[in-house]
Amino acid sequence: MTVSIIIAVKDYRENLRECVSKCLALSFKDYEIIILPDISFSKEGIFSYPNIKIIPTGPVTPPYKRDLGGKQANGEILAFLDDDAYPVKDWLAEAVNIFESDENIACVCGPAVTPPQDSLSQKASGLVYSSRLVSGNHRFRYVPEGRKEVFDFPSCNLLIRKEVFDDIGGFDKPFWPGEDTFLCLKVLETGKKMIYDPKVLVYHHRRTLFEKHLIQIKNYAYHRGYFAKKYPKTSFRPEYFLPSLFSAGVLGGGVLGVFFPAFKMLYLTVIGFYLGSVGINTALLAFKEKHGIINKIRLFFLVSAGIIMTHLTYGVYFIRGLLADKMPEEAVCK
Repeated sequence: MTVSIIIAVKDYRENLRECVSKCLALSFKDYEIIILPDISFSKEGIFSYPNIKIIPTGPVTPPYKRDLGGKQANGEILAFLDDDAYPVKDWLAEAVNIFESDENIACVCGPAVTPPQDSLSQKASGLVYSSRLVSGNHRFRYVPEGRKEVFDFPSCNLLIRKEVFDDIGGFDKPFWPGEDTFLCLKVLETGKKMIYDPKVLVYHHRRTLFEKHLIQIKNYAYHRGYFAKKYPKTSFRPEYFLPSLFSAGVLGGGVLGVFFPAFKMLYLTVIGFYLGSVGINTALLAFKEKHGIINKIRLFFLVSAGIIMTHLTYGVYFIRGLLADKMPEEAVCK
């Protein structure tokens, strides 16, 4: 079984060099690497390996780049990887074993774990994502859990049979983020399976808290809200609505507390319980980290604030997505 690793990028960055160098060290050797930047760059150093293709695409969205990569790929398996992620040594070997075990498996995926060398603010972002208060039953995307069948998964670590990819028309939408949700929905409609396995692991550099992290959350929420309306089969789920209910409760409850003193005590009790839950959850995450006590305390405050701001940001932009007629990128033709 052969594999094409497809990496959609805007331009050359140092993370890309790290990603490619880790790919070149994989234990599984029957693969090619297809890099899709806006404009070409020099094939020097590690980029000069004969199994690496650099295909410039112009300034198009990542799903369009991945579709172009799929058309150029020679592998039986397409392995989508972000340029700010890098795989463990047996990433492909483990994934190929899963594909070979069952022809009805169309996709294989695995966790994207925060690298140990990330900065403290990046690690704080990673801990926010790995909190059950934020990711709930999707926590396995960020922390290795047991093997399971899934219905949706990010394209930073997603492998699919090329035959299936071609049959369903690839991503075929400009959505970004959210292109992976649309692709996974089409896979599910074929009746084939998507398997998550913790051994199919990559490390994924995080955005820093707070600005870059919250911009990413805003984009995730905006698209998920829109998908909940347009593609309800995988996106109209209770867990995606909870942050919006929380945000509405914070605002509405505060207003009601001003006009109805009897309601104020209930409101403060609920807020106190929420803040206590955040504090306990954050302490369990932050104080497990391999840092000195000062950095653990810093992580505690960063992650606590990050969880609260993530809930509020997601809640507001999910509602905006629900109300949107279309996503901005849909107005741009391929």
